[in-house]
Amino acid sequence: MTATKLVLLDIDGTLLLTSGAGRRAIVAAIAEEIGNSRALRGVRFGGKTDPQIVAELLEAAGERIPPSDERVEAICRRYVELLAAELQRPTTRTTVMPGVHRLLDRLEQEEGVVLGLLTGNVARGAALKLQSGGIDPTRFRVGAFGSDAAHRPDLPPIAARRAAHFFGREPAGDEVVIIGDTPADIACGSGINARAVAVATGGYSRADLQACRPYAVFEDLSDTERVLSSITD
Repeated sequence: MTATKLVLLDIDGTLLLTSGAGRRAIVAAIAEEIGNSRALRGVRFGGKTDPQIVAELLEAAGERIPPSDERVEAICRRYVELLAAELQRPTTRTTVMPGVHRLLDRLEQEEGVVLGLLTGNVARGAALKLQSGGIDPTRFRVGAFGSDAAHRPDLPPIAARRAAHFFGREPAGDEVVIIGDTPADIACGSGINARAVAVATGGYSRADLQACRPYAVFEDLSDTERVLSSITD
């Protein structure tokens, strides 16, 4: 089979929500570094990569010198350890967004579709979150993660390179469809002219997302046929 569509899905707010487990874990990892987390409450996480969030949290805590890559990586490793513990707490509930399971099933059945992830989560954190929602990470044959690049627009080209095996070349244009819940998800694929499909199940309204001019926008992913049409047409 020669692939014709690379479908890249965001995780947080698009596929699932983890009752704030990710935020609690990454704030706790930063607090271990600086000894205080009160200054970190105003930083918004949506649409950002984990390394970007770490850098912004350190800045919010009063650090004026950008952290080294090695320090960011070390904090991200600690974050993943704390995330695993947070996801196992009895009070943490992972909620899979409406229509996600059916859409994933249909995409896997579509001839020529390569299913992938495009997320700001570091790769191990992404797997933990998916597993907590009963979604097998191995369903996604391609991935680009925050552990690959801190700058989100760098992720679509990485995913396209990793999908070249399925296409016989790097896919581009509307061969690549990015599905996400933030303006950053809509904008990040512009460098390869990817198609953006937005879903208002995260922190942004349908009107907010529509203003960013995606190819299509949905309240959620429950109308499988309409969502599928926006991907494959």
